[in-house]
Amino acid sequence: MIRSIALALCLLAPPATAAPEAWQLDAAASSVGFTYELANADNRGTMPVAAADIRLDLRDITASRVAVTLDTRGARAGFFLATQAMQGPQVLDSARHPAITFRSTAITGTPRAARIEGLLTARGVTRPVTLTAGLYRTPDTDPATLDSLTVLLTGAINRHDFGASGFADLVGPMIGLRIVARIER
Repeated sequence: MIRSIALALCLLAPPATAAPEAWQLDAAASSVGFTYELANADNRGTMPVAAADIRLDLRDITASRVAVTLDTRGARAGFFLATQAMQGPQVLDSARHPAITFRSTAITGTPRAARIEGLLTARGVTRPVTLTAGLYRTPDTDPATLDSLTVLLTGAINRHDFGASGFADLVGPMIGLRIVARIER
């Protein structure tokens, strides 16, 4: 009788929902790139990821969450003088603010076309930021297996919103973001 009641309860219980799974960032196969305008010319730079906490639910993308820490001391602006100026006290102030952090607050859309809202902190200033994202199966992997994915994140921020206003007569305000992250279960 007890077994019959337990079986009946199992049949009546709603199905368990999948919780977000932890994914690991493959830092060697990932890149955080940014673009900026210097003296009316487009330039590119990179910034290394110091840490990442990625929790994905591929069946319910809204249950996913992401937290990333970037290392401002390892940032490169394309050439030595620009890198030195960017890391200095008038822009990133890497000596006092060695990290930039992003923490998602809401993820909507689909795995191929997601919108990630979150809080970006740079130079001790936190502002809301929205990025677009797409999850893609890693080339040369079995289509039935989703254990290795590539995430493409894009967006833009105004550096003045974070107090990184140095060299305003030479460097434009908008910083374009293009992040390619290789992740594995």
